[in-house]
Amino acid sequence: MDTFDMKPAAPAEYRGDFRPIKTTVAGIEICELLPLLAAQSHRTSIIRSISHTFADHGGGHKRFMTGRDPLQPTGFVNDYPAVGSMIHKVLGDPAPGMPGYVLGTDGGRDPIDVFSLGAAYLGPSTYPFTFAGDPSKSDFTVRNLSSPPERIARLKEQMSLLKEIPQSAPGYTPAGPDVFHQRAIDLIGNGQARRAFELKNEPDKVRERYGNHTYGQRTLLARRLVEAGARFVTMVLESPNVPGKEWPKDVCYNWDSHAVNCHIFNDSRWRFPMLDQAVSALVEDLHDRGLDKRVLLVVTGEFGRTPRLETAKDRPGRDHWPQAMSVLVSGGGLRPGIVVGSTNSKGEHPKDRPLSPNDLWATVLRHLAIDGKAVQFFDHSGRPMPMLPDGEPIRELL
Repeated sequence: MDTFDMKPAAPAEYRGDFRPIKTTVAGIEICELLPLLAAQSHRTSIIRSISHTFADHGGGHKRFMTGRDPLQPTGFVNDYPAVGSMIHKVLGDPAPGMPGYVLGTDGGRDPIDVFSLGAAYLGPSTYPFTFAGDPSKSDFTVRNLSSPPERIARLKEQMSLLKEIPQSAPGYTPAGPDVFHQRAIDLIGNGQARRAFELKNEPDKVRERYGNHTYGQRTLLARRLVEAGARFVTMVLESPNVPGKEWPKDVCYNWDSHAVNCHIFNDSRWRFPMLDQAVSALVEDLHDRGLDKRVLLVVTGEFGRTPRLETAKDRPGRDHWPQAMSVLVSGGGLRPGIVVGSTNSKGEHPKDRPLSPNDLWATVLRHLAIDGKAVQFFDHSGRPMPMLPDGEPIRELL
């Protein structure tokens, strides 16, 4: 309601403080705090009618990220693999030394279950290569991407010795730890991943276009990683932070804009311009570099927010609302400049073209040339499980 599906004719207790503005596509309007994205609307599309039924953060994350109803409506530990792990299982790493699946988060938010990105029965080998921290800070570093040359040489020698162990030796396990050791050696010895993370190699003008804040620099890293070959990158945008600046009053660490946490409109005035700058820069950059056909960008949360405002501590906020949410997409060869679906006059539920998270994931898998219904994995009981139990690519975008 405050970003991509505004309801200016709704009662005041629904529509909020902001007004829609025109974009580069006739008939499409978005929030006045997103003028840079409005200028890129001919390169993006909006899906306004995705919904599900899990209103808890844990349940919402699990439902959205796995494509399945979780066994429990709360908690963040997956019963089924997250989509990123399934894609990584199918596609693997693009080349020795470059991770195929990458996750970027704030410090302390990097354990695999924080955002329900666990791999369940696919196991830790399909976890993302995770880095934590604020890439807009001058002391930002990515651990575990380098080692002294003599250490790498010693590890390679140890690997050679492991390969000489007879398969009949007691305790020998085919494709055992040596596979993971080799991947680790490739990662720290090749240098390709390390170079992808070196933001200092970007021109100052480019870094400034994305924004000198967490949102901007983490989003720029996403472009660098896919350009280097990563196949699935998740960048969590919680606090935008600005080096050297304090948070304003009444804002929230992340997007959990309950009235007890923040004044939603003051928070939006602080947060939205940085999101606008970062995402519009990524859209523009992908197109200018000719990456827009190869790279599909998805901007989403786990659910929407309550259409009707709530009040606490004499300030407005919005609660969790999985019954309707908007998602922004760009690139991937998808049709740009359109809106798919709509919600009713108060933004409470889909009015036409109701869609599920699985329809979005089916669209992503189609882009990656993966048949989500045909590809199957085996769960802990040996039962075959398709990547997606349902969902169809969104035809309007194809």
